[in-house]
Amino acid sequence: MQETTSSDKADTSAPQPRIAGVVRRLMALMYDSLLLFAISLAYAALVLGARVLFTGAESAQMPLTGVGRYLLLSGWWGSLALFYSWCWRRSGQTLGMKTWRLQLQNRAGGTPSWKQCWWRAALAPLAFAAFGAGYLWCFVNPRGDAWHDQLTQTQVVLLPKENK
Repeated sequence: MQETTSSDKADTSAPQPRIAGVVRRLMALMYDSLLLFAISLAYAALVLGARVLFTGAESAQMPLTGVGRYLLLSGWWGSLALFYSWCWRRSGQTLGMKTWRLQLQNRAGGTPSWKQCWWRAALAPLAFAAFGAGYLWCFVNPRGDAWHDQLTQTQVVLLPKENK
């Protein structure tokens, strides 16, 4: 029987991706905020158009109360979450992430599942709303993960520069 040494084996370990820093993530979020604003305007136009169509122009000008308000807010959140989830499932990147060379991956380096994307879209605003504590956690965590990275088993990695 022949012994194999570590030098005989092919090195199959791929280099570990570099986890993206907080500043880069926030800059990508600033870019995306312009798209989120446009999606919000389109959603508002659709809701207003539906209210005028179904209830008339006079009642469409009245503010929503009770359940209607929560339906409106959940629909708005759903439209923004759909934007992020669709982008992350398609290429792992939103427009802001492409600009800053960031990509969302699962821990194995592949495309995140729909479940991971939806949970991430739900948890990321909470991490930001908690006075940014979820993002500041990147400085404490040894891997550099934010709260929503850990909870969804995803990672935002920095892509290498393209050679021109």
